[in-house]
Amino acid sequence: MIPRISKKIKAQFSKLVHNPATSGILLIISTIIALLWANAGDGHAYHDFWYKTLLRIGNPGQFFYDVSIHHFVNDFLMAIFFFLIGLEIKREIKAGELSSMKKAAVPIFAAIGGMLIPALLFTAFNYNMESVSGWGVPMATDVAFSLGILALLGSRVPLSLKIFLTAFAIADDIGAVLVIAIFYTDQIVFSEIIVAIAGIALLMGANYAGVRNRNFYYLVGILIVWVAFVYSGVHATIAGILVAFTVPADTKIDTQTYISKTQELVNRLKKLENEDEEGIISVEKHDILMKQKELLLCAYNPLQYKEHFWHPIVNFLIMPIFALANAGVLISGSFSDLIVEPIFLGIFFGLIFGKLVGVFFMTKLAQWLKIGVLPKEINNMHIAGVGLLAGLGFTMSLFIANLAFFSEEHINIAKQSILVASFVAAVSGYLVLRLSGNIKKKA
Repeated sequence: MIPRISKKIKAQFSKLVHNPATSGILLIISTIIALLWANAGDGHAYHDFWYKTLLRIGNPGQFFYDVSIHHFVNDFLMAIFFFLIGLEIKREIKAGELSSMKKAAVPIFAAIGGMLIPALLFTAFNYNMESVSGWGVPMATDVAFSLGILALLGSRVPLSLKIFLTAFAIADDIGAVLVIAIFYTDQIVFSEIIVAIAGIALLMGANYAGVRNRNFYYLVGILIVWVAFVYSGVHATIAGILVAFTVPADTKIDTQTYISKTQELVNRLKKLENEDEEGIISVEKHDILMKQKELLLCAYNPLQYKEHFWHPIVNFLIMPIFALANAGVLISGSFSDLIVEPIFLGIFFGLIFGKLVGVFFMTKLAQWLKIGVLPKEINNMHIAGVGLLAGLGFTMSLFIANLAFFSEEHINIAKQSILVASFVAAVSGYLVLRLSGNIKKKA
């Protein structure tokens, strides 16, 4: 009875973990906790906790780099988040929705529009101001949140729309990574970049040589590539993306070969099934079992294994911690004062209208140019709904805001703006897509 109940609990837990909506709900809860925490009392408790020094790197008496809890979250944990994004990008390019020009054209066009128009709108509202540096904030889309909202709609939206949004979000992530690497890097230490490149070259060589030990990729990725990026001036999270691209993405043997060779080993094992004595197995049986293990390692895909392993850790641990560390906005002044701030106007109109117009227009342009097609079941309302959901910047927008602004006041305004815009995008996108099921696509 107990084992049966245990299996049911395990099955329900697995279903909950793999439901995209669950991670979105957890992010909302983390955001609410962060807001309450940041605004409790005089607000210092929140700031003091996250900016507490964890470790100091440098020479005794002359410390060069203080690592706070906030730094650890944004520089190290987010590197793991970007590592997962890199794995997803590589999978999509190799055998997914970005694997051919015909498949990739429409979501890539949509992503370009969804980045350019918001950036231009923000620049227009903040032209000739110090705050114009935040043009990259409304370019980003939160993959987990947008897919979570889509998951809440269930069968009301076609499966092809979920695939389109995933491909769009992946293309958008590539753009966000390029923006961070190129435009939000103050000073580059080229000697450290050379070290990072050497680490990447070592990993690529290991991939080519057939090294599939995941610990090797993790150790070189962290100790050489990530550490070099920390000191290089380029944001350390870029290391996560680059290391992910070096992970092997092929199996050594095909499934049929694995089945036939495994069957041979199982048959040999059956002949030796009575040879065990008190749990000690024979040398021959040990050799057979080790060969089975080697076969398994040859048959599985390292990239997919790592993606499957890190997905729940990122969604249910790293992202909620990031939200706790970054969404704690000290709410001061009135809402009427906030909505006339150029930063608010740029982020709000960029994420809501910029994303909607950019995604819709560029999707139609790709179809008009006949370089890509959308599935027949996707109608104009679906595209508009995706454009609105793309305005859910949240995680990525908060991350870029920390890099884009130098003033605490500007960062605070940006975070409030992101939360307001993301909320409006989530609600409006959900409502439009809910209504879209009643609209038939025109031929």
